Amino acid sequence: MATVVESVASAPLVVKMPSSVVEMNDDQFFDFCQANGELRIERTAEGDVLIMPLTGSGSGRRNAAINARLFNWAERDGTGVVFDSSTGFRLPNRAVRSPDAAWILKSRVDAFSEQEQEKFLPLCPDFVIELKSPTDRLVDLKSKMVEYIDNGARLGCLIDPEAHQVLVYRPGRPLQVLDHPQAVSAEPELPGFVLDLQGIW
Repeated sequence: MATVVESVASAPLVVKMPSSVVEMNDDQFFDFCQANGELRIERTAEGDVLIMPLTGSGSGRRNAAINARLFNWAERDGTGVVFDSSTGFRLPNRAVRSPDAAWILKSRVDAFSEQEQEKFLPLCPDFVIELKSPTDRLVDLKSKMVEYIDNGARLGCLIDPEAHQVLVYRPGRPLQVLDHPQAVSAEPELPGFVLDLQGIW
């Protein structure tokens, strides 16, 4: 008989890289991720490799809805490009992160060749969204949001469906905590984009 196990928040599996081992360069890390495509992998600024658990169907549905809403706005707006949670970005601090949703000005993306765009873009997105799943630790996601802002993101939203909160991050501004919002405006960074949270809570 199958046993039902309740999802519990846990830290990602951290694979420490000892000093005696030569650290993977950017191309080698990209190849490592491709060779382990069934895993969700990130890398910290210190070079440690993080293995994150796959999300459940509830989180997957919420994330698909968020990406669809951002994509639909971006198609109408035309100034930027949307990326989903399987996309890695090499931040200026050398960490490789994959936000649940990201938007980047088209002019920044177009500065890279098609070949370069098939690997991890060496930049931080202009706008990032992280969606807390039941297996995520809030403290880890908050740290990641600060990292995005410190590395050049102009706006970040951390969505916590369990607490019905959205934490809004902007450089040089205090953290904004929204309780039970029905929608979140991305003005002025993304003119005209309002993230409808109907169906996310």
